[in-house]
Amino acid sequence: MANKEKSPELKRTMSSGQMEMISLGGAIGVGLFMGSASTIKWTGPSVILAYLFVGLLLYIVMRALGEMLYINPRTGSFADYASEYVHPIFGYLAEWANVFQFIVVGISEVVATTEYLEFWWKGSSDWIAGIVIIIALYLANIISARAYATLEFWFSMVKVVTIIFMIILGILVIFFGLGNHGQAIGLSNLWKNGGFFTGGIKGFFFSMAIVVGSYEGIELIGISAGEVANPQKAIVKSVKSVIWRILIFYVGAIFVIVTIYPWNKIGTIGSPFVNTFAKVGITAAASIINAVVLTAALSGANSGIYSSSRMLYKLARDGEAPKTFGYLSKRIVPSHAITGITAGILIGFVLNLLAQWFSKSLSNMFVIVYSSSVLPGMVAWFVILLAELRFRRDHPQQMEDHPFKLPLYPYSNYFALIMLTLIVIFMFINPDTVVSVSVGAVYLAVLALHYWRKHRKSN
Repeated sequence: MANKEKSPELKRTMSSGQMEMISLGGAIGVGLFMGSASTIKWTGPSVILAYLFVGLLLYIVMRALGEMLYINPRTGSFADYASEYVHPIFGYLAEWANVFQFIVVGISEVVATTEYLEFWWKGSSDWIAGIVIIIALYLANIISARAYATLEFWFSMVKVVTIIFMIILGILVIFFGLGNHGQAIGLSNLWKNGGFFTGGIKGFFFSMAIVVGSYEGIELIGISAGEVANPQKAIVKSVKSVIWRILIFYVGAIFVIVTIYPWNKIGTIGSPFVNTFAKVGITAAASIINAVVLTAALSGANSGIYSSSRMLYKLARDGEAPKTFGYLSKRIVPSHAITGITAGILIGFVLNLLAQWFSKSLSNMFVIVYSSSVLPGMVAWFVILLAELRFRRDHPQQMEDHPFKLPLYPYSNYFALIMLTLIVIFMFINPDTVVSVSVGAVYLAVLALHYWRKHRKSN
């Protein structure tokens, strides 16, 4: 195991504002801007309720995490809590699942950027664009945590401002006919074209798989807690504000899309955000939003490299990954871990392009790649909910005066655990996600087997 006493440690160099924006950056990515095409196809306008329902699960998960972070903030927090309050194997799975999740998300984000560039430059080279983007993100992360946080702050700020702009513009189109010759579009698209629940209960649960994937990443609050100044104050402020901001942004943005344009005419290629405004004639808005969804993809990949490199660093320090990944550079960043994660994204991106070149049937590669990250990404949510159950029992005195308790404990934990399990079951039923979720399940099974074989003697 690496010598922790003599090794340099990560520093608390981030502000609470940067911490909030990192969390937003992790959660507001192409899962919203591009994945929403699939969720709308599966369930129609009721996708609004899917985002609200998963938002409720997100609220429970984040309040449970915030409760534990308030008492003990540390880098890699939810994995630490899983090891301490559930079983070490759950911490191990959470850490490696996070690494896998964000490598896959990084690949899907880069895939998305190449599609967004097609909006302006038809026939542009996916190879060149993708590789340049990956190199730029690597350099942003390798410089310092402060440099990463500054870049992510502005990435996220652009996304937030644009979504607000899009919601306001959408309301003007819906109720005042902006861009539609003064004829208000109204709300009829919510129930026309097959009704509100077009896919029934099955389609509703199908959509929640991608919705969960869209929200995954907000637990970055826990990982960045080890590098934020005045963590207790920052954690309470961040958890409270980020949850509500994300719900407003997601639900508001999806409402605009399914209200402005008939859900059954929204294409599955490219971003519904861009397509919607282009088709109602507001091409300038479509170009602006395309620029921002491009920024969102870069931001999501940027957050993913940060998150998973910290997890890989922690795994190495705990003796569960090659020691080289536990190295900190003179700039106090885990440079070898960042290099390893970026290399994984680059290899995956190249393999993805080769797969599309060999088989034109893989045109919807974004959903295939992105959804394979959903189950590993859910591991963090499961372990947070399970760990908080034991955490309460082990800290009765600290919980008496705790200012940030999870409401309706333990029933809220059980409710969220059951609903998340149902979503996983429907992922295995959905023909569009069964292969991807199976990849994630096999990955987790191999990890569990490896851990058992490695530790069975000591146990």
